[in-house]
Amino acid sequence: MPHFEIHASDVNAAKAFYAGLFSWAFSPMPGGEEVDYHLIDGTDIGMQLGVTGGLMKRMGPAPEPGSPVRGGTMTFEVSDCDERYAWALANGGAEALPPTVFPGIGRCAYVEDGQGNIVGMITPVAGDAE
Repeated sequence: MPHFEIHASDVNAAKAFYAGLFSWAFSPMPGGEEVDYHLIDGTDIGMQLGVTGGLMKRMGPAPEPGSPVRGGTMTFEVSDCDERYAWALANGGAEALPPTVFPGIGRCAYVEDGQGNIVGMITPVAGDAE
């Protein structure tokens, strides 16, 4: 089962950001108290689904905003890339890549989450609509 982790200097701020951006819920993982580890539950993410995720306390300093990507970039499908991008910027996120059309793929944007991570959003091409 694939698993990803998000590292955050401020776990509560990161939980609020991702709960608002993707409607995720978080539950503390037993045994993960020392690193403030939380399991992620969402429409397509959770123990009974094809991918699991966790959010935890960062073990060192966060990369400076605007610095090169350090770690993986996660990209999640959303129904309206522009609307989610605007939400992210209004709620502590910063621009990494503004909404852009990639022909044959969809409309994609990246934001910095305020915790040193970059997260992507994509609204895929619907059939031959684009």
